[in-house]
Amino acid sequence: MNKAILFNFTVDKDKNQINVERSFKAPKELVWKAWTTPEILEQWWAPKPYKAVTKSMDFTEGGQWHYYMAGPKGEQHWCLFDFEKIVPLTSFSGLDAFCDENAMINNTKPRVHWHNEFVAKGDTAVVQINIQFDQLEDLETIIEMGFKEGFTAGLENLDQYIESQFKLRK
Repeated sequence: MNKAILFNFTVDKDKNQINVERSFKAPKELVWKAWTTPEILEQWWAPKPYKAVTKSMDFTEGGQWHYYMAGPKGEQHWCLFDFEKIVPLTSFSGLDAFCDENAMINNTKPRVHWHNEFVAKGDTAVVQINIQFDQLEDLETIIEMGFKEGFTAGLENLDQYIESQFKLRK
């Protein structure tokens, strides 16, 4: 498998944010589709052995992605992503939160603002991700929960998905 040419993961505690820049050996359109289509998100979003399961997704401004991470022992970790702004094939942003199966937000865990930009660079696509926290404690909580390791594993799952798409075309 082709490893990412570019992978930067930085934590900026002064600005309460995480910035990730990651390249994929694929056209920007394929990477965009992988981030915005529930059937594809389910194949890579969760770090193994977890699996992402979509309850509902409306990829429109004002829409939501309601899903859970299914664990190997049957546990379910529910999340809700509220889409705020979408510029097709270029960027999307919104608020992410932990919730329950009825999409009721869990206020004991941080709610996080994501902004994802998609850029074509030759035969690769680069996704630039800015994750903004309200306060430093929220950022530190997410890091302590293993966000970097889990998100890195998910992005590696996306590499595998992309590779499988190229094999199907041959």
